[in-house]
Amino acid sequence: MEKRSFKGGIHPLYNKELSQGKAIEVMGEPKKVTLPLQQHIGAPCQPIVEKGQDVVVGQKIAESDKFVSAPIHSSITGKVVEVTEKHIVIEGEQNSKFEVKNVRDIDSLTPEEIRSIVKEAGLVGMGGAAFPTHVKLSAPEGKKFDTILLNGAECEPYLTIDHRIMIEQPEKIVYGLRALLKATGAQKGYIGIELNKPDAIEALRKASEAYDNIEVATLEVKYPQGGEKQLIKAILDKEVPVGGLPVDVGALVNNVYTAAAIYEAIKEDKPLFERGVTITGKGVVEPKNLLVKVGTTFKEVLEQCGGLKENAAKIISGGPMMGRAVANLDEIVTKGTSGILVLTEDEVELVEEKTCIKCARCVDACPMYLMPNYLAAYSRKSMHDDAQEYHLFNCIECGCCSFVCPSRIPLVHLIRQGKWEINSKRAKK
Repeated sequence: MEKRSFKGGIHPLYNKELSQGKAIEVMGEPKKVTLPLQQHIGAPCQPIVEKGQDVVVGQKIAESDKFVSAPIHSSITGKVVEVTEKHIVIEGEQNSKFEVKNVRDIDSLTPEEIRSIVKEAGLVGMGGAAFPTHVKLSAPEGKKFDTILLNGAECEPYLTIDHRIMIEQPEKIVYGLRALLKATGAQKGYIGIELNKPDAIEALRKASEAYDNIEVATLEVKYPQGGEKQLIKAILDKEVPVGGLPVDVGALVNNVYTAAAIYEAIKEDKPLFERGVTITGKGVVEPKNLLVKVGTTFKEVLEQCGGLKENAAKIISGGPMMGRAVANLDEIVTKGTSGILVLTEDEVELVEEKTCIKCARCVDACPMYLMPNYLAAYSRKSMHDDAQEYHLFNCIECGCCSFVCPSRIPLVHLIRQGKWEINSKRAKK
């Protein structure tokens, strides 16, 4: 099969065998959920329910009048017991069931109606970035979308939930892609899948064979193959300009799981109140792929997997390359939680940083053609103007530079710190 790719990147150990064969299970109903009012990039939502109010699963409980935001819906049926500026807490009944209220089809909907349904359902990017989906569907004035790309690469080590969605729900993904094509006016759709997922490639090709404008593109197994700009380069051989957006080359990128959620929003009138999560790592008793209600604690999710092993040492929300370490098990599953990874003591290595030897491996590995060594050095010394001159904000924080650095310099951490300091200064002005 054809093997499309991009320049740079790395080949980490994928460790997907722990959960890739595990079908998605529906997790038991939590007795209480805590729903953060900000679960995505953009404006936080404001509560539209009060303490003591009864709510049903799927009911909208918070929203915002800002364009870059997505409403929040209750993930269980029950009673609101706490409302603060940061979250809404609901205590519920066991086995509350979402009722399908309105079955629609894309053939009877206008592009504007599809975008409105996506917005009202509170959909965000399910690959981890959690950017409100309806915002991405609106091209800036003077620009248009020619092509929709669905990211089915799932190049992050350990994570397998997208793989399972592609095997178990390929028809939903193709339907969601058709909806995206109609909503944007784009003419061609691609589903990019790495070659180490042959069963997903077969399933999506079979599900899309009736549509001439949809193609499954096979990709080299490489990280970060699922990066937005890397996917565009691999499939379309186009490069998004520095500081630009995919729409600058006529492309729109969404995750395969997001496409499946669009199907549920249109066909079942189902908002985004639950999502699939990979729970994996050698520190988990029984790795699984679970369908989890948003607002459930990591502790409850891990208990569904038999709990932690005695040698569990580090918990990461997301994958090991772009995820973040969590401090305790009270962490909440949000719309953007793609995985819970537990590493053992043997896998968590404390290393001493050494002096940069100017080997340029970080430069060779950077998929954005940046110079991570300079960006990190300028960020460490708070030389923000110099860092921005070297395109600091074009870094996608994939972590390839830190992975290959023989001196074990925390390059991506320093770059993130530099971005944070600059953004903090801007916010104070």
